[in-house]
Order: sequence, then C-alpha cells, then structure tokens
Amino acid sequence: MANFRNTGRNFTHIAAPYFKGDDRWPGRILLASVIALQLFQVWLNVKFNAWYNTFYNALQNKDWDTFIYQFGVFTVLAAAFIVTAVYQLYLQQWLQIRWRRWLTDRYLSRWLGQGTHYRMRLKGDQADNPDQRISDDIRMFVNSTLDIGISLLGSIVTLASFVVILWNLSAASPLMIGSHTYNIPGYLVWAALIYAVIGTFVTHLVGKPLVKLNFDQQRYEADFRFSLVRLRENAEEVTLLSGEAAEEERLRDRFARVVSNWYGIMQRTKRLTFLTAGYSQVAIIFPFLVVSPVYFFGALTLGGLMQISSAFGQVQSALSFFVTAYSSIADWKAVLDRLAGFESSIDWAQGLDKTAPRVELIADGGSGLHVKELSVGLPNGEEIVRLSDFSVEPGDRVLVTGPSGSGKTSLFRALGGVWPFGAGAIRIPKGNSVLVLPQNPYIPLGSLRGALAYPAQTSSFGPGEIEEVLDAVGLSEFRDQLDETAYWADKLSGGEEQRLSIARALLQKPQWLFLDEATSALDEAAEAELYRLLLERLPDTAIISIGHRSSLIQFHARFFELKPEAPGRHRLAEAVRRMDTRKEGKLGAGVA
Repeated sequence: MANFRNTGRNFTHIAAPYFKGDDRWPGRILLASVIALQLFQVWLNVKFNAWYNTFYNALQNKDWDTFIYQFGVFTVLAAAFIVTAVYQLYLQQWLQIRWRRWLTDRYLSRWLGQGTHYRMRLKGDQADNPDQRISDDIRMFVNSTLDIGISLLGSIVTLASFVVILWNLSAASPLMIGSHTYNIPGYLVWAALIYAVIGTFVTHLVGKPLVKLNFDQQRYEADFRFSLVRLRENAEEVTLLSGEAAEEERLRDRFARVVSNWYGIMQRTKRLTFLTAGYSQVAIIFPFLVVSPVYFFGALTLGGLMQISSAFGQVQSALSFFVTAYSSIADWKAVLDRLAGFESSIDWAQGLDKTAPRVELIADGGSGLHVKELSVGLPNGEEIVRLSDFSVEPGDRVLVTGPSGSGKTSLFRALGGVWPFGAGAIRIPKGNSVLVLPQNPYIPLGSLRGALAYPAQTSSFGPGEIEEVLDAVGLSEFRDQLDETAYWADKLSGGEEQRLSIARALLQKPQWLFLDEATSALDEAAEAELYRLLLERLPDTAIISIGHRSSLIQFHARFFELKPEAPGRHRLAEAVRRMDTRKEGKLGAGVA
C-alpha cells in the first residue's frame, strides 16, 4: 500500500503540472474529447450487445426480414465505431505530442537552468543518462499514461454498463446444474468476478519482477549507447593509445548486461504470456460452459446465449484489465520510477542553493570581485581550499598556481558560480558578465560560426566581426568553412579548439575572464600571441589565469599560489614573483 501511495505521488507530481500550466486548456479539451469518444464507444458496445440477441434470434428463426434490417443496424453501428476509433486515436496522438513537448521544455529548462545539469553529475547513479530520460522516458511516460489511463477508464465504464445487463440476464437464465435450477441473483456477475480476481492475483505474482527488469533494461541500454557515443567523441585518443581492444572489451561487457537482463525479461514474459494467453482463451468458452445447460435443456434462445456471452466477455474483460495490461503497466512503472529519480536529482541539485554551508555568489554594487573568507569543499563536505581577503579589480591580471590536485579548478568553479560546496560569499559587481574558459573547450554541434558565437546567437555580432576575430586568433584557414555544419570537435585539433575558445572571449568581452589552463595545448609563442591579444582588446577585463608555465608571468601583475596547509587542504596566498625560469619551465614564487 505504501508503494502504491508513493507511485500515486510520483505520478501526480509529474503528470499534473501540464494540465495546470500554460497549455492547460488545449490539453484539457483534447483529454475531454478523447474520454468522450471512449465513453461513446462503450455506448456502442452496449448497442452491439442488444443487437446480438436480435440478430442471432433472426438466424435461429430464419427470419429474413429481421436479418436484413439488423444487417443495416450493424452497418450504422460499425461505421460509427470506425469513425470514433479513428478520431479518438488522432486526438490522443495530438494530446501526446503537446504533452510531450511541454514536459520536454519543462525538463530542459530545469535541467539546464543555473548549472543544474552540471551539479547533477555529483548526485550519483540516480542521475544516469539524462539524455534518455528526456528523449525516451518522457515519450514513453506520456504514451503509456494515455494508453493505460484511457483503457482503464473504458474498463470501468464498461463494467458499470454491462454488470447491470449481465445481472438482469442472470435472472432470466438461472443457473442449471443437472436437472436442478438455482436462482442465484447475479450469478453470472459473480462468476466473472471470481474468474477475474483469480487471474489478477496470479498474474501479479508472476509479473511483478518485470518492473525491476524493465527498469534495469532501460538503464543498461542507455549505458551501452552512452559508451558508444563516448567512444565516437574520443576516437582520436583511443586510436593513438591503441585502445580499441580495451574499448571493445568494455563495450562487450556493457552489452552483456543488456543481453543478460533481456534473458531475464524473456523468461518472465514467457511465464506471463502463458498465463495471460491461457486466461484469455478460457475466457472465450467459460460463459458458454456456465449457461449451456439452460440453452440445451431450458428456454434460452441462441440470441440470448450470444448476448450473455458478449455481456460476460465485456464484464470479464473489464475486471481483467490488470491481467491483460500487466506487461504495459510494468513498463510504465519502470519509466515512472526513472523520471521520479530524475526529478529527485534535479530537486537535489537546485536545493544546493538553499542548504548551508554553501558558497554564495552575490551581485552587489561594488567595483570588483571580493572574497573575505571562503572555504571550497567537496560534495562529501571535505574542505580542499581556503582563502582570505581575495580581491580583484577590473583590469587586473592575476595568475594562480599550485600543485596538481590542489583544488585550482574547484576554486575557479566556485568563483565562476557553479560550485556550491563550501562556505563563504563571493561578491561581484551587479550586472557584470563572467566567462570561464576550461582547458578542454566545448564545441557544440552545428556550424563553425555558431561555435564561435556560443553561447550567444550569431546575429549578436556585427557583419565581419566573427571573421575578423577568427583571423586574429590564427584560424584564418577556416574562413571559407564558417557556415559549414560539421562535427567540429573532431575536425579541430586541441590547439585550434583553444584558439576558438579565446575567440569567444574576444567576441563576448566579459568583465571577468577566468582561464583554466585555456592555452596549455599551444606552444609558448602561440600562447604569448593570444595573451597579448586579450590584453590589447580587453583592457578593462579582469583576467584570472591558472597555469604552470613561467612564460605566463609577463602577462600578469599579481600572483597567487595554493600552498599545502593540511593533508588534502591548501590555502591561497598572494605571492611575490621570483623569476626562476631555468628549473623545469615552472613558475617560482615566494609568499608575500
């Protein structure tokens, strides 16, 4: 019962917002129309049931005139049923795509808003494969919810309609066993109920494991697909390392999980199909077995027999909804659980801004970036970096150094506003833009012009501006390919990608620019050229760099170093430059 309530809460949390959102009236109208057509189909089935009695009695009595008339009645009912079925499907599909579009927009906004997608990576396996949850799980949730929900409603209304008919038919055709007749009120209804309850109970016992099996199957399929995509994106590195054999082994291992779990689904589905197929076949003959004595030895006509068979079948089918739909319900429950887990991960990531302690980014009326006391930590609460009285003014040139693993990148993430773990506040001028250039730039799908403008639109820049910047950063050979759509992450070298990243900074002209080893793939001469370009074109931008090369010294005026303070923890301290370029090409510094 607790699991049932939890499923109800998850379903309401995911499904209800659409019918309260900005697309609620079209959604409500479409849903009401689909339901109305479903109810009309139930009414047609009631008419078909009455038609069975008259039609088969006409056959038994060889009544030609009634036969021809009832044939015409059937034609009208069948035509109405066909039109109803077509438009019900059409309107249901229309509702499906509107609902799916709304849910997709909602999840994309929540997932991509305020760096939530990045923070969710720290959550663990509940946030696995968000691409599948947004693309596949939403589609399956919407389609299955409508299919199962409309079918369930139809079963309930069918039961309410035909149970009265079957109850009355029970009175007209009392139970006959041997030569004895028993007047049991509604015995045909009770027979259908007992048959359905037994079938539902056994089906649940046999099919319950399918929920977890389907959940795991979707996860294993997504993991395998993600591994293939990751291999494609890193094809050059894998080839250079001759890692094809290792990748093949990993891929085979992941696909083995797909196959192994699929065998489990096969075995469980085989048992369930044996049960449901047998249940459905027995249901065809069961009402005839119950009332056949009354037909052969009583006053029941052929039309009455066929009407009882039809009504019994409708009641039994309605009561057996969970038997026949169990496999679909198991799939739906697995999808619902995955979306609920996705919702939970989003809520967790967005809730980080409301929990304490945390790193808070405050936009105020000051002139520079100021930190009084700041502690940067890991998601498990372990502190890795501490700094005090850190201030950067517009136009400053700051270089941060430190040993590998000392927390430089985490510090930059915190200063960039995407790393909430820790304690303290970072104050930046209100309305100022911040741009962080990582060591490995992100190259979106599309044209090279779009990649240069990212995340802005290409229309944000004047005629020739993108071309001029492309030439300035040393990528002039790609001028003729600016509007070519390609997978540029594969076509550009690491150094070319970093040149493109610098071009973005020149186009966007941020007030605060963080470079996390953003020129490490370039030789020192190319690196110096790009830094001179930044200093020349962005004179009022505060540039804060992470780097190890001594050649960076000449482009910065202030220097900070992360020094060990305790095991696993470093403190950021301002340093006095000491030129020592002879030792391993590293930057030497002494604490001020």
